[in-house]
Formats: sequence, structure tokens, C-alpha cells
Amino acid sequence: MDNEASKKIPAAELYKRTGIQKQIFNTIYQLLFLRLNHPEELERAEHFLMVPEYFNFLLTGVKMNEYTNATTTQLVDVKTRTWDAELLDRFDIPKKLFGKLHMPKTLVGSLKDEIKNVVGFDCEVVLPATHDTGSAVLSVPANDNDFIYLSSGTWSLIGTECTEPNCGKDSFMHNFTNEGGVDYRFRHLKNIMGLWIVQSVKREFGGSYSFDELCNMARDNALFKTIIDVNDTAFLAPQSMISAIGDYCERHGLQKPVTLGELMACVYNSLAASYAKAIEEIEEISGRSYTRLHIVGGGTKDRYLNELTARYSGKAVFTGSTEATAIGNLLAQMLRYKEFKSIEEARESVANSFNIKKVEV
Repeated sequence: MDNEASKKIPAAELYKRTGIQKQIFNTIYQLLFLRLNHPEELERAEHFLMVPEYFNFLLTGVKMNEYTNATTTQLVDVKTRTWDAELLDRFDIPKKLFGKLHMPKTLVGSLKDEIKNVVGFDCEVVLPATHDTGSAVLSVPANDNDFIYLSSGTWSLIGTECTEPNCGKDSFMHNFTNEGGVDYRFRHLKNIMGLWIVQSVKREFGGSYSFDELCNMARDNALFKTIIDVNDTAFLAPQSMISAIGDYCERHGLQKPVTLGELMACVYNSLAASYAKAIEEIEEISGRSYTRLHIVGGGTKDRYLNELTARYSGKAVFTGSTEATAIGNLLAQMLRYKEFKSIEEARESVANSFNIKKVEV
């Protein structure tokens, strides 16, 4: 679909219009596939809902599109901050499917009667940033402009929060994205490999090793220094992650890990090196340097990876909170009901409420 899309609009123009990095799973490619292979489905459809919006519909009966997640479709105009009607026409995707985009903090509605009858109560459903990283970034415990965030989980998302998008040539060449945030802020970030590569190795051993045991193996084999490009497409969905790593090393003339400990050392060092490289790119694109990296999400539990990240990046690294997406979801609701007066006040509360730790190297 990437090739098919380029026939309709050059990649550079698509980036300038939407500010969104090219990912093979972007919704624009999925809808183009339907147009080319199953046009009857598009013609029969009445509403386009993303997964969080569909859950809200099941709860309330209200079909409501939300801004932050919509931006990741690569179908939202980065300037007008609404659906790009001309782009939809170019791809022959029916504009009637797409509703008004609403911001986090918007009231969706109350529970449907059939839901109320089952659970025994009623409540209001409020839009968070329905993109998980949008909610996670809302909960980053910092209010100045001297930090980079890393939402660390199965994927790693690393970037800065901006009031204006960056759709320049350098940002395009480094494949950074400008995803929507709360109050029309922008998450200028890069999607890179995260703990998926560790999870995949663990799964191949059928539960024989815990994450802590794999982490300790990496630490015990710290002298093994082979670095792979963890963002290579070979590691997206291989049948065997272990074989994919070995094959990559052979193709690139790198020392191939032999033991599981060496394999984990390779993975951990490569992830940390990838984070450091992304930080360098952020500073190159922005023309400035940052002193701190705030890591949020499940990856905050991986102390060794965070230590390596501090060593490779040379930044002061802070971790917390672990459940960043859930906390960001709650913050959006609390902002709606004036529990906090501003995003800044909400983030200060996060900093005071959770154990934010500085990583010691």
C-alpha cells in the first residue's frame, strides 16, 4: 500500500500535510487497501471509529471521534487540525464516514440503559487522549521545556511536547511524527523499538525465564558489545526473534551472540543505543540540547535498561510513573471537572504523588 499511496501523493507532501511519520500500519494504508480490494465495505460503512471510540460507543451509544488518536491515521491536516478533505478525495475515501474531531476532556455521554441495568449505576464517559501515548505524555511529571520523554513499553516513543508541529525536511528525513496532544499540543516524537524484542525472546523459551532473569543475564554479559539496529524491519514480526538477531549479525558482519546471556546483552545495549541515537536526532532537528530524559510506562521497571540509557545518552534519567497511560486518562477527566486548573497543575500533582526516581549510573 505504501507504493500505491505514493502514486496518489508523494511521501514528502503527505508528511507536510499531516506531520505524521510513515509507518506501514498507518490507517491511511488500511483504508487504501479497502478501497482497492474491498470497495463495497467502504460504500456500506456509515461511520469511522477507532478502537477507543468504538468502546465509548458501546458504553454510551454515542459515536464521537477524538483528536489525538485521529492524527495517527495520517488523514488529519496538521494546520487545520481536522480531517484533510482533499486528501480523502485523492484516496477516494468517503468523507461522510468522518465525524467532527473532539478534544480530550469532552463529555461523550452517560451509560446506555442496558449497561446501567447490568452494572447497577450510571456515570459520565469523558474523552481522555484516546491515543495511549497521548495520555502517557499528559502524565509526564515535568513542566519546563528542558526534557525529553520516553514512553517505554512494547513500543518506545521518544520525543518532546511542542505548541507547533515540526514538518521540516530534517524531521521528515529522520521519520519523526507530530501526533496530536491535549489542548492541541503536539507530540514531536519517533516510534522506535521497545520491549517487544525482549518479550519475543522470552516467549520463545516458553516461560522458562522471567524478565528479571533475562535482565540479569544481560547485566552479567555486559562485556559483549555487539550492537544491532533494533529498528530494522527484520525485528517487527519475525517467526523467531532469536534467529532474526543472529541472521542480522551475519548479514552485517557482526559478532553473533552464542549464549542467551550474550543475546540479552546485545538486545539491551542495542535498545539503549537506539534511544541515545533518537535523542541526538531530536537535538539535531530542534537545534538545542536537553538535560533530562523522563521515562514513563512499563519500561520504568527495567532498571538495567534505564541505567544503560543514561550511560549511552549522557542525560539525567528519571523514571515514573509506571501506569502513565491510565494516569493521563484520569488527569483528562479531572481537568474536565476542574480538579486541576491546568495541565501544569496536573503534572505537578503527578510529580508529588508518585515515586519519581533518578537513575543512578
